[in-house]
Parts: sequence; C-alpha cells; structure tokens
Amino acid sequence: MGMLLKLSRMIDRLTRLVGQTLIWLILAATLISAANAIARKLFNVGSNAFLEIQWYLFAAVFMLGAGYAFLQNAHVRIDVLANKLSKRTRTLIDIGGILFFLLPMCYLLSVFAWPVLTSAYETGEMSSNAGGLIRWPLFALVPAGFALLALQGISELFKRIAYLAGAGPDPLAHEPDAHAAPPAVTQDTTENAPGEARK
Repeated sequence: MGMLLKLSRMIDRLTRLVGQTLIWLILAATLISAANAIARKLFNVGSNAFLEIQWYLFAAVFMLGAGYAFLQNAHVRIDVLANKLSKRTRTLIDIGGILFFLLPMCYLLSVFAWPVLTSAYETGEMSSNAGGLIRWPLFALVPAGFALLALQGISELFKRIAYLAGAGPDPLAHEPDAHAAPPAVTQDTTENAPGEARK
C-alpha cells in the first residue's frame, strides 16, 4: 500500500504542476483578447489568428485542467444524494465510477481522437478562416487531456483503496488539513492567589 500511495503522490505533484501552469494560460488569453479588441477598435486591424489562439488557450485550460479539478475534488457531484451516504459508501461508489466509467472513457476517447490528430498532423491541416492557425496542436489536447485525467483517476483510486484499508486519510475531505490531529486542549489549573482577580 505504501508504494501505491507514493505513486499517487507523484501523480498528484504532476497534476498540481499542470494546474498551476494553466493559470498563466488564462492570463495569456485575457491579454490577447484585450490586445485584439484594442487593435480592432483603435486601428481597425483584426486577426483571425488572435481570435483562434484564444480558443486554443481556453481549450487547453479546459482539457488539461480536468485532472486538476479531480485532484481538488472540484468536479460535479450530486450532493443532495451523496451527503446522505456514509463515507465508506461514497468511497465505494467513487471506486466503481473510476474503474467502470472514468478510465474506460479516457481510454476510448483517446483512441478515437488519435487518428484525427495524426491525420491533421500529416496533412498540415489549417483553419478554414483566413490567417487561421494550424489545427493539430488543438487536436492534441484531447488525448493529452484524457491521459492526464486518467492518471489522476489512478491516483484517486489508490487513495480511496488506502482509505478503505485504513492506510490513508479520507480523500473526499475538502480541507487539506482535515485529518490533522486536533490541537491539544490545555486547561490552566493554577489557582489564583488569595485576593488576586481572576482574568
């Protein structure tokens, strides 16, 4: 179990690095959007490449950030139902979801996306818009994103198995220090001297 948790921590570090890097893509998309708008309004100059690079950056954040959302437990849940279940039951449901839905979906979508990516790369497929961008980097985001999501799914699977075995913390806890030992409560038993006011 220790080896599985060590591998899980390595995957988590990779996912966290990717997630923190994607923040800068959002900034880049914002700056490009502002520059494009200013150039169009002030100088009547437009660029389809500027427009498309914004879509590419958004697609990168969306596709490559799915694993980070899973790591942060920020993905969509039906809380009305989930909150009525015990932690063990929710963990078992998560394990089933990862094994029978998430990992097969990531595999199938990556397999289906690969021929589209290779075809676009080999033919040098370009955007149909004048001055548009080459398409294969955009298509590459699909298998890359699902590969990262599958990796994080494996990490989450290991954490949930460890939790059920009593070898790890609850992976569904939202707070990072939810399993830290509560601070020791110390009680001052020193008696006040006669005539001394109690503070």
